[in-house]
Amino acid sequence: MKRAIPTTILTAGLVAGFYFALPPARAVRQQQSQEHPAIDYRQGVSADAVARLQRRLDDGEVKLEYSEPRGYLDSVLKHLGVSAASQGLVFSKTSFQLHRIMPSNPRAIFFNDETYIGYVRGGDVIEIAAVDSKLGGVFYMLEQEKTARPRFRRNDECLQCHVSNSTRNVPGFLVRSVYPDARGYPIAPLGGFITNHSSPLKERWGGWYVTGEHGAERHLGNMRFDEKGLDYNPAQLVSQNVTRLEPRFDTAGYVTPHSDIVALLTLEHQTQMHNLITRLNFETRMALHDQKVLNEAMGQPNDVMTDSARRRIERAADDLLRYLLFTGEARWSSPITGTSGFAKEFAAQGPRDKQGRSLRDFDLQGKRKLFRYPCSYLIYSEAFDALPQPALDQVYRQLWLALTGQSKDKEFAAIPAEDRKAALEILRETKRNLPAYFQQEK
Repeated sequence: MKRAIPTTILTAGLVAGFYFALPPARAVRQQQSQEHPAIDYRQGVSADAVARLQRRLDDGEVKLEYSEPRGYLDSVLKHLGVSAASQGLVFSKTSFQLHRIMPSNPRAIFFNDETYIGYVRGGDVIEIAAVDSKLGGVFYMLEQEKTARPRFRRNDECLQCHVSNSTRNVPGFLVRSVYPDARGYPIAPLGGFITNHSSPLKERWGGWYVTGEHGAERHLGNMRFDEKGLDYNPAQLVSQNVTRLEPRFDTAGYVTPHSDIVALLTLEHQTQMHNLITRLNFETRMALHDQKVLNEAMGQPNDVMTDSARRRIERAADDLLRYLLFTGEARWSSPITGTSGFAKEFAAQGPRDKQGRSLRDFDLQGKRKLFRYPCSYLIYSEAFDALPQPALDQVYRQLWLALTGQSKDKEFAAIPAEDRKAALEILRETKRNLPAYFQQEK
């Protein structure tokens, strides 16, 4: 029998979002980007990984296999190239399937460089979000019903929560940390955090299970609170440095028994990096469109860039570049080790230069930060390469100045010279379509 999907619950964050409506004024502001004529999000045809897989299904090239107890999940992970080791488990009720999510039945989140997948044990649907080079985050659902023709259905209702200040006001992604009660409901008076690689560990993973070792560092994972629970309860110190989740809930039916701390750290970096790439894409396309309209009205040639368009692109490019180079990144006092093998799998994907170095190399136990070299691996992504040319020109020029030590910006100058040099050398050998000046010595 087909399980009915609740239609009265507001669709909420695939990664870890909200389940309440946005105030009308803010919602109007946030709709402006995706509804701009240069973007036209709802009418746009996606070419993301899920859309490509659906075309292969329609053509009969591949088939999704349904198997108990997880329905289509294992097959979806396989065909989208998403590793089981990336699994993170969130038990806060911050998804539209909130009535099934609880500390005894957390939602599993999986991801790779371009796709996010949400699975609830016993749930009606699998939630999928993919990064499209033009549209940003595109959201889908796959019904957990065995059928001859399973179909990923695009669900733009997710934009009610996936376009907000937390996603840089573009269709995107977020990781949320809350103070959950014993049932998994966020305790509203205690607030919460949208986390990324600059967040201190003490603010991260409220409402998530976390497996791994991190020494004296503290986080909010594996714990529940009451309304007076802002301070750590000494009885919950067993929530730290957890390597097995089985005593906390029955892990049967999950792909793995892990919620790996290294995978969670990577997820937090990646979500906001994707949002910043999309924001620069949108801002550039909107700026160029508005410039064209203004030039036509003023009788100016279309290729004349206005000062306002240039500033708009430069601001978004600067925000992306600072995040790309991990300025303001949090450090920790103790080495960090995961439990699922995610770190090894992730780093092995390369690419590597002749010295064997990669932007995917972790530095969890050396300088005790996320990655060894100060440049995000998402510089290799399709979404980055698809940025409009004026945006790429601006990012590349400022990136080169930063890595060669010529930038006058104090945050870029604070990056150790040896790290800047290594990142530049890696990019020279591994990044396609770099401007020719990257090969020059400063």
